[in-house]
Amino acid sequence: MAEDKTKAVAPTKTSATSSSTALAPAPSPEGSLSRYLAEIRKFPILEAQEEYELARDYAEKGNVKAAHTLVTSHLRLVAKIAMGYRGYGLPIGEVISEGNVGLMQAVKKFDAERGFRLATYAMWWIRASIQEYILRSWSLVKIGTTAAQKKLFFNLRRLKGEINAIDGGAMTPEQVSEIADRLGVQENEVEMMDGRMSTGDQSLNAPMLGRGEDGGEWQDWLEDSADSQEAVLAEEGELDARRQLLMAALATLNEREAAILQARRLQDEPETLEQLSEKFGVSRERIRQIEARAFEKLRTAMTEQAEKRGLIEG
Repeated sequence: MAEDKTKAVAPTKTSATSSSTALAPAPSPEGSLSRYLAEIRKFPILEAQEEYELARDYAEKGNVKAAHTLVTSHLRLVAKIAMGYRGYGLPIGEVISEGNVGLMQAVKKFDAERGFRLATYAMWWIRASIQEYILRSWSLVKIGTTAAQKKLFFNLRRLKGEINAIDGGAMTPEQVSEIADRLGVQENEVEMMDGRMSTGDQSLNAPMLGRGEDGGEWQDWLEDSADSQEAVLAEEGELDARRQLLMAALATLNEREAAILQARRLQDEPETLEQLSEKFGVSRERIRQIEARAFEKLRTAMTEQAEKRGLIEG
């Protein structure tokens, strides 16, 4: 094997697995993809019984040589799966390397006693590792944070091709609805993901075109959607005035009226009529009457205080 054309697969968190793959080839910047594919074809495909014995040897005795053989015999599987992710604009060598990491994790957790082959188990780990790498690397802005969004990200392009949606152009409402139904997501999620995948990341420092030589940068033309400082201060002042009116109006109630009104109207979790009737030793109907009377007195008092302060016209 030509040392100047290959490099070691990136180690995983487990020393046993990483040691077992220290000599496994992986694509390197200076080596071509075709050379790498030719190298991994040299590793033989294992028979079922041979794979079973190697897996048991690694699981029971920690034999890293057995793990190494299991990994190298499935490098072709990783390359085949990785080729299906070539349309995301990322170096295929890095995609394959991430798939190799997933393969090593699969070898570590593989249980041969369950009766299925390593390839069947490993393909899920390989795809998961590659997809996580693509989601991390495809955009500077985090994308695909939920299972539904990940499914949408990795299936949108294929489904657009199946329904003959023009790549780069806006989809029709019918096309958006069909994709949303097939993937079990909201239509606005399809539109948002399609927009992000069509445009990619844009630098805020990019110069504005069509605005003259001194048009500035994109960030110079962004509007702040937050409320202005004047609006925030005005709202805070209004809330403070309402709070003062409420406190002054509560002072006009007697102790029992204030307690019942606060328990019924001014708490996040209001108390029930039954709870208050037991607390004050009266019937639920009496509690309801006191509450209604206290609320009416409170509203009248707040209106009078607002008129005196000129907050409303009498």
